[in-house]
Amino acid sequence: MKSYRKELWFHTNSRREFINITPQVAQCLKESGITEGLCLVNAMHITASVFINDDESGLHQDFEMWLEKLAPEKPYSQYRHNGFEDNADAHLKRTIMGREVVVAVTEGKLDLGPWEQIFYGEFDGKRRKRVLVKIIGE
Repeated sequence: MKSYRKELWFHTNSRREFINITPQVAQCLKESGITEGLCLVNAMHITASVFINDDESGLHQDFEMWLEKLAPEKPYSQYRHNGFEDNADAHLKRTIMGREVVVAVTEGKLDLGPWEQIFYGEFDGKRRKRVLVKIIGE
């Protein structure tokens, strides 16, 4: 069994952003040489997420509005976590959107459904953060 590990780094210009990282993950798979196995992709920060969904701008706007209703950024004083930082809402949003995805690798390709794409979700951006890609298999 082979194993591959790579960190992908992101620096967003806004506090919240969704980035389609499917091409970067597919490139990692190509670099790994693995044709059958599993690919784990996970956010290495507690205010960021990795998830699978459709790459459709209206849906991304729906996510943003829905998450903001569930865990509004402001007022900062509504959260006990906020003191030195103002990112309690980002922690909650990450919990809802998830930490990681696992995708099957079949015949050297990510075995995704017809509309599925892998996304990095940033909820407390404007700084450098990383995503781990770990691929195991043959």
